[in-house]
Amino acid sequence: MLALRLTRGARPAVQLRRLLVALASAGTGFLLLCTLGHAMSHPEDPSGSVLRLAWCLTPLAATVHLALAVARTDPGTRPRPGLAAIGLGPARLMAVSAATTALSCLLGSMLALLFFLHLRGDLTGLPFDGAAADFLAAGSPLPLPAALTLLALVPAIASVTVGFVLRPRDDRPAAAKREARSYGRFGAYGRTTAREPFGAYGRFRARQPAGGSKATEPTQSGEDAPTATALDESQPPDLTPDTLPSLPQTAPRGLPWGVAVLAAGLAVEAYANRHGTASAAPLPAGLTGAPSVLVGWLLTAVGLAVAGPGLTHLCGRLLQSTRPGALRLLAGRVLMAEATRIGRPLGVVCAVASGTYAMVMLYDPTGPEVGPLTTLGLLLVTGCALATLLTAAVEAKQARSDTTAALLRLGAPATMLRSAAALRAGALLALFGPLTLVVAELAALPLAP
Repeated sequence: MLALRLTRGARPAVQLRRLLVALASAGTGFLLLCTLGHAMSHPEDPSGSVLRLAWCLTPLAATVHLALAVARTDPGTRPRPGLAAIGLGPARLMAVSAATTALSCLLGSMLALLFFLHLRGDLTGLPFDGAAADFLAAGSPLPLPAALTLLALVPAIASVTVGFVLRPRDDRPAAAKREARSYGRFGAYGRTTAREPFGAYGRFRARQPAGGSKATEPTQSGEDAPTATALDESQPPDLTPDTLPSLPQTAPRGLPWGVAVLAAGLAVEAYANRHGTASAAPLPAGLTGAPSVLVGWLLTAVGLAVAGPGLTHLCGRLLQSTRPGALRLLAGRVLMAEATRIGRPLGVVCAVASGTYAMVMLYDPTGPEVGPLTTLGLLLVTGCALATLLTAAVEAKQARSDTTAALLRLGAPATMLRSAAALRAGALLALFGPLTLVVAELAALPLAP
């Protein structure tokens, strides 16, 4: 009931993101039901039905990834002060997030079932009644347990994934955990070990008066004492590199592994058809290739997703090279701070783009036409990847809202913040664009005639 109330009372932007999850769930559920219809209409070809079901795993993974990104940006389930006093602790909020995700996916599954029954001709009174009756085995009764099992896959997997990723975790150092167990609170003898929020005034190294007085140390109650300096509103703030926020400089650890997996995938693809006599396996859009090509494509996609955070961090570090000014320093440090948050969705988008580009380059106009289910699958995977990237960008904007507000209080012009955002987007495009084209060309090379 609480999850339903939070869903109804959300803002339009949040409702739009949940609607995207419902639409993605509807598309994936419809593909799964079409696989069931193919199995019913072609009982003599079980291998073909299993292959179609295997191809549905990609839209399923894209839908779950989108649902997780939307759940992370949901403001209704974000921990806030005072919620634990009324029973809404981290565990309860995690359960609410999982329930909200399940509701959105269940709505999409219901839409998929209604559309499937409509195309079969079981529901009449609407356009395109029974348009796919032959393909969906309209003459045979629909096995309800099998249909409900397939429709329950997306809500179940999405809600379990959200609950697992958003589970309460103690990120404090081991020493702080030992002190908490010893003294029953976050620090020894009343001192808190939690770090000061990044948007606090003292983190920006504001100019001190001529006397050289410094801010006082944290008090014993865990709150910071007022600083001895005050912001002089009569003078504009000095936006030098020293006044910009100091962000963590540690690079994500997945870059070497991602590059290794990407190289392994490209090597498998190059080794696939070295003699041109490997057994063919059907691919979407009428393409054919060796089964090892599919393994190579999968490894390439995983490698790009794993290496995405490291490449984003590297892009931010390159922006700050060769005596950067305030603009490049701000853009680079924000990229380095958000590398883990936006790097992985950006790597997934690159993987999808490279795969789509390879399929377009390999498509033979004289061969079989691209069917509606293949088109739906491509649109679903591409749309989910782009929506996940945009949702991650919204999450990153929400995470640095305190920093943006502090910069505006210091006198930073809004045009500089917009210029920094444009600079970050241009730097990412300059790095990931050529990389996507190179990976796409190498992925299409083994299947080229």
